[in-house]
Order: sequence, then C-alpha cells, then structure tokens
Amino acid sequence: MTTTRALTCRAVADHSTDPARDRTTLPGTAPTQIPRWTQDRRPGQAQVEVEVPEDLPTVVRSLAQDVEVAPGSIWLAAHARVLQALSGEPEITTGCTDTTGTWPCHLDLGHRSWRALVREAHVRQVQARAEQTGRGQIPHQAASAGYEVVLDTGQDADSELPEGVVLGVSLRQVTGGEVLRLRYRREVLDAGAALRIAGYHLTALRHLVTDPEAEPVDADLVDPDERRLQLEQLAGPVRPRPRRRFHELFEERVRQHPERVAAVQDTRQWTYADLNARANRLARALLARGLQAEDVVAVVAERDLEWMAAVIGILKAGGAYLPLEPHFPSDRIARTLTRAGCRTVLTEEGSTTSLDGALAGMPAVTKLLVEDVEAEGHAAHDLGLEVRPDQLAYVYFTSGSTGEPKGAMCEHDGMLNHLYAKIEDLGIGPGDVVAQSAPQCFDISLWQLLSALLVGGRTLIVGQDRILDVERFVDTLEQGQVAVFQVVPSYLDAVVAYLEGRPRALPRLRCVSATGEALKRELVRRWFDVLPDVTLVNAYGLTETSDDTNHEVMSAAPAGDHVPLGRPVPNVRIHILDERQRLVPLGAPGEIAFSGVCVGRGYVNDPERTAQAYSTDPYVDGARLYRAGDYGRWSPDGKLEYLGRRDNQVKISGFRIEIGDIENALLRVPGVRDGAVVVAERPDRGKHLVAFYHAPEPLDSGTLRERLARSLPGYMVPQVFQWQPALPLTANGKIDRKRLTALAADVELEGRSLEHPRTPTEQWLAAAWSRVLAVPEDGIDRRDHFFERGGTSLTAVRLAIALDRKVSLKDLISHPVLTDLATELDSRSAAAGSPTEP
Repeated sequence: MTTTRALTCRAVADHSTDPARDRTTLPGTAPTQIPRWTQDRRPGQAQVEVEVPEDLPTVVRSLAQDVEVAPGSIWLAAHARVLQALSGEPEITTGCTDTTGTWPCHLDLGHRSWRALVREAHVRQVQARAEQTGRGQIPHQAASAGYEVVLDTGQDADSELPEGVVLGVSLRQVTGGEVLRLRYRREVLDAGAALRIAGYHLTALRHLVTDPEAEPVDADLVDPDERRLQLEQLAGPVRPRPRRRFHELFEERVRQHPERVAAVQDTRQWTYADLNARANRLARALLARGLQAEDVVAVVAERDLEWMAAVIGILKAGGAYLPLEPHFPSDRIARTLTRAGCRTVLTEEGSTTSLDGALAGMPAVTKLLVEDVEAEGHAAHDLGLEVRPDQLAYVYFTSGSTGEPKGAMCEHDGMLNHLYAKIEDLGIGPGDVVAQSAPQCFDISLWQLLSALLVGGRTLIVGQDRILDVERFVDTLEQGQVAVFQVVPSYLDAVVAYLEGRPRALPRLRCVSATGEALKRELVRRWFDVLPDVTLVNAYGLTETSDDTNHEVMSAAPAGDHVPLGRPVPNVRIHILDERQRLVPLGAPGEIAFSGVCVGRGYVNDPERTAQAYSTDPYVDGARLYRAGDYGRWSPDGKLEYLGRRDNQVKISGFRIEIGDIENALLRVPGVRDGAVVVAERPDRGKHLVAFYHAPEPLDSGTLRERLARSLPGYMVPQVFQWQPALPLTANGKIDRKRLTALAADVELEGRSLEHPRTPTEQWLAAAWSRVLAVPEDGIDRRDHFFERGGTSLTAVRLAIALDRKVSLKDLISHPVLTDLATELDSRSAAAGSPTEP
C-alpha cells in the first residue's frame, strides 16, 4: 500500500513554490512554517541561549575557507536542514539578516551533498547583497514577504522580533566563545521547544562540518533524550491483558451467567448459553471437515444471530474469520476467496445468490449452510482446543490500488487488546448494551459484535432498515437501552440533525464513538448541544492495526480548530517518521507508523504488498512496524493529529477506498480508453465518487454503473460518470486530478433534454432534492434518479428530514425516480384523503 517518496505533507499551510524560478526573493511564496509547540497561548516574546561547542567555530571557519564562502553560508545551510526537518518540506524559505538588511531566501534541500547546499546558500547571499545594495539597505520585512523564521548571520542587535516573525535564530560572540540565541513568540513555542530547535542547529552543523560530502537529509537531528520521550512517554500505557483468547473469556462468562441475554436481533434473542452452544456446534462441524489452525473460513451471511455464532465458532475452532457481504458481486467474492486461500464458506439460506455464482468455478471450496450444521447434531459443550495468542484470528479485505483487494491478517492478541481498549475507554460494563450497526466487511463490526460479551453485556444487532432511517435508528437506541454505539461522522451528523429538531434524553446512552472519517469540531459542538452528558470518542485506526489505535475521549468540544486523534490505546506505540524511517522532531509532520501488539501479520498471500508496508520496528526489539500512508504529528499535549494521506486512497462513509481499484475496473469496460476517478464534496451532500472517462463517444451511465457493479461493492461504484473528449493532463503528461476535482464539483448529468417537474408534488420534491443535493432546482429533471444525481444514504436521510417524514428512506429506495416517487405519494394521499405536500 505504501510507496517511498519524499515527504511533501504540508505542516500547516500549503506551500506554493515555483521550482523553475531562480530568484533570491520569491514574492507570493508561502513562508516555511515551524511546528506550534506550546500549551501557553499568552502573547509575548522570550529567548534561550545555548553555548556553541568550542571546537565548532574553528571548524566552520576552516571549511568556509576551503569552500570559499563566508561562515554565514555554512550556518544558513545547517539552518535550512533544520527547517526542512521541522516542516517536512523538501524546499524551505527563511528570512536572512546580515549587514545589508533582511531578505527571504529559498533553498532546495535536494542537493546530493552539504557542500553543494553551502554553495547555493552562498549564491543566494551574494545575489541578495547585490540586489539590496542597488536598492539601498532595507529593514526587517514581515512574514508576508516570504518567511516566518529569520536567521541572523551578522551578529544581531537586541531587537524585538518584527511582526509576523515567530522565531529568530542568531549567533552571538560572548566572552570565551559563541552562543546560539533563539528569540521566539511564546504563543508559538515554549522554552523546551526552543532549546530543542537550538540543539537541531548544532547537530546539523556538526553533521555538515564532519562530512561535507554527505547528503543533508542524512543528518538525523533528534537526540537520544527526545527519542526516549517519543518512544516511551508518547506510547500507549503498558497494561497487562488476560493470557487467554476471546472465546475462552466468553466461555467463562457463559459459566457465570448462562441464562443472561447475550444478543438481540429484532424480536429474536439468545442467551449466553444459547450463543455458546451454537458456536460450539459450528466449530465441531468445521473440525469434522478437516479445518486446521489458521485455515481461513469465509462467512457470507446477513448481520444476524447466526452470523454472530459463526464468527465465534470459527475462533473456537482455531480458524481465521473472513467476512463477505451477501450482496457483493460474484466476481469480487471469487477473487477474495482465491486471494485468501479459503476452502470453506459458512452461509445461510437467502444469502447465497452471489456466492453460488462465485463458487461455480471453484470446486475446491466447500459451502456449508448453518442450517445444515444444526441438523447434524454436533455436541454443544466447549471444545477446549488450544489457540495461541499469535495465531491468526481474522482477515479483513480492503480496496487495493492494483485492482486486487488485499486482506489484512490480524492475530488474537491484537484483537483482544483492541476489545479491552474499547471496553475501558468507552466504559462498557456488565449489563450494558452495545449496538452492532456496521457492515460485516467494516472492521469496526467485530468489536461491536463481541466486546459486550467480555463483560457480561449485550449485543444489539441493528437492522439495515433501521439504520437507513435515522428516526427508527434513534428509536432503536432508546427501546434497546443502548449504552454505546459507533458510527461514521457523516451518519453522526444525520443523528445530530434529527435530535436538533426532535430532542430526546436517551437516558441509557453513555458514550458514542465516531470513526472512519475526519471528525469536525463543529459537529462535536453540536453533539454536546443536544446530548451534553453523553461522552463522544474520536477513534482512529486501520484494519492492519487490529482496528482503532487512538481514542480522544471528549466531554466537551476541543478548544482548537481541529479534533485530535487522541493518545494511543494501551500497548500501542506510534512513531512519526520521515521518508528514511527516522523519528521526526516533535510537532513536525511525518508518516504515521504503528508498533506493538496491534500490528497485524501482513496481507494474506501477498508478500510484495506486505513488504511495502510492514517491517521490523527499528526502535523496539522484536516488534513489527506498519507504515500507514497517513500523515500526522504530535501535539504538545501528547495527542496525535491527522494531516492527510500521501497516496491515492480515500475514505467515504468510513469505507477505505483505493481509487486505483475503481479506475482499473473502469478501464476494463469495453469502449473506455482512459479514465480517472476523483472525490467530490458539496455542502449538504458529503463526499461522493465521480468518474471521468474518455471513449470515442459517450456511453450510457447506467451501463457503466452496471459493469462496475459486477466487480466492485456498491460503495465503490461512482455515483456520476462524465464523458470527456480527452482527460486533462498536467505539464508532465499525467492526468490532472486537481482539474478533474474542480470539474466534479459542477458536473451535471449529460445526454438528454431537461424535462421540468410538472405536478405540485413533483415540484415539492424537486425543491427538497435541490436543497439536499446542492444542485439548482431548475436543473432537476422529473425523470432524475435520486442516487444517480449523487444521493447517498446520508442525503436520503436528510431528504426524509427535509420533507418532515412524509417520505421514508424505504420510499426513496423503492421509488428513486422523482416522478415515480411523486406518483406513489399522490396515490397514498388520495387513499388517505389528504394532500401530499404541506
């Protein structure tokens, strides 16, 4: 999943530079920004001083003579390396002060040697002096001129930092030697951060003078003390876990309270004894068919009690659980089973249509119906089979950039550690009800299904029909006495919107978690406005790391602009690394990497992609490391902040999607010669996929959608297809995705003349569609299909709210075409003797 390339993640702002422009001053270039590292936001200025080791000035002067530059050029080169490490940028812009004034200096850290970087710094200084001598000496400029950090190589005076400058670095002569002075703004840095930055300068300078032929980026600036701080103090707390597997702990609960209700689905419920007996019979049926330790067993079933028993039964038998949703295309199911090396599929009547198509060409795979297992009469007592802590527990498949899905393998220890992290941080206790609402192939479905069983609680399986209707979902939370649930932020937004209009107390609800997408501060604020006493947890993690690795537990909206990802959960380590897998300075951006019990084994039967993302941890003996492809940084309070991704992967409604997976499917459609998929986002519409394609002539969107649906799950099929006479290209000949993203924001369906809504009901619906889809009302056709116009389950919920519940989600799914929906509503109102519209 991960590819190695230079770190280009923006620390705070997007730096727009023109590498072809070779000038000393670069008007319009965004200043290189350093990490904000202080919890004291009071304005003011302070300073620290650090002695320069007595041998360094002599060595610097000697090297300067050898390279034929001033010593200030050597300091400037070292300073540039520090700014690169702090910002994560391959090119930096800093202010420079010497006897001629202050000027912005732009340096590229891509040089193959310190010596070359020093010479470039010298050229910049000579150019600046020439330009400023011609203009006359100028004073300090503001950061808007191109810098927020200033290096003074001319023995600065005791002046205050000019407006816009947050850090001034200067070299001063004192009795007995030299000191490095850092003057800083207290609302940006604290004294500890300033001292670290001073240390980075001296370390960089030492690297430079020791080996001028080395690459500047080879210089590791983080000293042993800071390394220990990052590895020990920022790691999740070390916490012992039971030395048994999940199913063994569950069996202990069965012995303690066999008649307590363990799980509920609609009007059905099973006790702990019922669930355990079912799981034991399934486990024995699998073993009777030759199941060996770590054999992968797929489950193709709806989210029901039988699914729950199948998951536990596979774990009891020592197998590895592989979820597949019954509605997945046959081709997708077949490719997944093949990649996983799966020889056994557990399923149930009514869930086999796609599966049967997949198995038609797979005679070595056995299909086993849970109904048949029950008829076989296997014993219901516990098996007592030994399952190792490092044994494979499950395989979850995620989208793959090559067009092939990849299956993340996770072990029992990692799964159990995550279950207990959820229990502890979300406060799940005896008798608590946990809502199971996530799709089977979404990894959070597993903790939702199993966590309550470890503490004597209850799992409530919430049907999809209730999830698709927010009012029914909230009713289910209330009637089911749910204490804890987790959803993606886009769905949480719909819940909040409903509660804002129809407040409810929900007295049993104690904690809600959001995961899968960035959680916005405004949504957090709105949540606490409607349910101030219900804790909100921002959760972050990846399938490859046994699900969530960070929890930010909140009882109020955070003070800053962003919602942090929180601290690592127990027994999890997180490193922020540069492109060479070294720890970056505190607060600097870097790739997020995970270490510890959470890290899975790799991708099933995929050594190449496993090697790209997994390795041994260079800092912790015996630990595995997983590089996420996500970028983040540490905040001064020890929490992780998310900065984005470096590859072409996105998350929509909590599902992780590789754009390349969709594009490969698009290019397999006959007639399509080129294609690209981008993510569009509009107010009140959320994120959605838009596919651009080139073909000799436009193709029918329905045909394209149908062809992609043969190999992709529904959430990966673009909602809009747009023909292009040619895809736009960048200057280097690559597809211009920025241009396509801009086009996607305004793309409309093509290929037919507009037929305006006619009846009052059609016009009423069109007005509501316009609001929730964020499209002009006069651009809505009475033949429009709600979901083809970009509608999602979230916007469908919003539509139901906007129409005051006169249209349900079920209505919209059954009648997605505007005129058909209007006809249905008119027929219903005629039977009731009342008009449709308000």
